[in-house]
Amino acid sequence: MSAQIKGQKFSIQSNLEQIDLWPSHMPNAGGNRSSELISDKGSVRNVSTPRLIVHQSQHPNGTAILVISGGGYAHIELGKESTPTANWLQSEGVTAFELIYRLPQENWKSTDVPFEDAQRAIRMIRNLSKQYGIDQNKIGVLGFSAGGHLAGITSTLFDKKFYKPVDKIDSISAKPDFEGLIYPVISMLSPNNKTHAQKSILGTQPTTKQEIAFSVERQVNKNTPPTFLAQALDDPISPVDNSYLMDKALKNANIPVEMHIFQTGGHGWGLGKKGSEVSAWPGLFKTWVQKSGFWKN
Repeated sequence: MSAQIKGQKFSIQSNLEQIDLWPSHMPNAGGNRSSELISDKGSVRNVSTPRLIVHQSQHPNGTAILVISGGGYAHIELGKESTPTANWLQSEGVTAFELIYRLPQENWKSTDVPFEDAQRAIRMIRNLSKQYGIDQNKIGVLGFSAGGHLAGITSTLFDKKFYKPVDKIDSISAKPDFEGLIYPVISMLSPNNKTHAQKSILGTQPTTKQEIAFSVERQVNKNTPPTFLAQALDDPISPVDNSYLMDKALKNANIPVEMHIFQTGGHGWGLGKKGSEVSAWPGLFKTWVQKSGFWKN
């Protein structure tokens, strides 16, 4: 597995199935059509073919998770976030789908393209459930940083029509059954409106109305799925207040939530360095999903 071997360049494993999200009629097409770029460390840019990378377990337990890396909506950090996490989930019996999503500043007709891709991804996973031995009621989403924002919007605005239906798959529910948000970008409102994710989606001078519309905590309602939160107090990129705001909004809506705030860890830790405080989160997440009834013991 090239992403896990020290000193070796990152590459997407050639044996993994990849599924295009939009076989035809991609909404808000146009955009960047130059070659996709993947750095040695697994950072992806110039996305022109949004898709799912399938990590299929040999002994699937019926649970599926859409894994979304961050990168400020300017690139996608596969190498340190979604790929190692998807491989871990696969080893635990979960069918994991890494999301390669369009980036809003790569000349698409709308900056909504990542939200279109994430909605479509949940629908496609649900549509493929029989093929992969997935329980249609055990499909979650797990996002890191800006990927946490994308996961949060997908979980709260699952009924919002981000795009016009292109085929029968778009009649399927886009609602995740549970979500995990790891050092997430949540709020686009002051004082948490200084992230690169905000600039990528809303530009440099958004209105308050636009900031509210893309602040996940302001979109929480009684239909939001159960949520797991993990963040470090010393996060320099996405202030820890993001998780506190989300936790409060979920509790106010009576949505089950479990939050873990670590003393140290910073930002961008992925699975967490062995022996670090934040490396506890995968085990905590697994236990929480099991207790919530979405992961077979």
